[in-house]
Amino acid sequence: MSGHSKWSTIKRKKAAVDAKRGKIFSKLIKEITVAARDGGGDTGMNTRLRTAVENARAQNMPSDNIDRAIKRGTGELPGVNYVPVTYEAYGPGGVAIFIEALTDNEKRTVASVRHTLTKHGGNLGKDGSVAWMFDQKGQTLIDASEYDEESVFLPAIEAGAEDVISDSGYYRVMTSFGDLHAVQEALRSAGIEIEEADLMMIAKSAIAVEGGDAERLLKLLDALEEDDDIQRVAANFDIDEEILARAS
Repeated sequence: MSGHSKWSTIKRKKAAVDAKRGKIFSKLIKEITVAARDGGGDTGMNTRLRTAVENARAQNMPSDNIDRAIKRGTGELPGVNYVPVTYEAYGPGGVAIFIEALTDNEKRTVASVRHTLTKHGGNLGKDGSVAWMFDQKGQTLIDASEYDEESVFLPAIEAGAEDVISDSGYYRVMTSFGDLHAVQEALRSAGIEIEEADLMMIAKSAIAVEGGDAERLLKLLDALEEDDDIQRVAANFDIDEEILARAS
């Protein structure tokens, strides 16, 4: 598991206790709206929408907010037209970065991404320059303090999970895109409560980053994730755990 995957888990844990709920809600509402627009408002038929709604509920988003976001997506309520865009970039140490965004103004978003990259020692790459270094996977997070590893591992693997990784206080259950919800249902049937689930880009391999490059890279990733238009950031780095802990 790459350093970025560990970093994402640390950030997820930190976000649960700091004052960022408004930003989290904003990104989840965008995801729900676009998922409903592209695949319909029925969570039973729309995998992406179902994942987004479950994550919103895990963050204690009010049901009215969720319902309004779905209706904006299906056209039952007026709303902003968000467009999905991706950017491929390089960061300090030659790290590959894959950025997923939802925006109502592509010129604004690309300018913001370019500015953030330049400020922190990175640069935009051409389309296709780094995407091949990542695979789309399903990830389900489970609080490791609540369950022993075997109780999570057995139902997950039997339902088709590719791996279960103990990482920074969580079990990360990794699946293919198609098996995400089957594995989640198996975990729930086994009495396992899910903290969060998502479809994300996972690096096929990682490169080691040290010293000043490591510190600049983490600052860059933080700045990208703070951008209201950016939904997800993936990178193929591996950094010493002490540096990750200090930066978190």
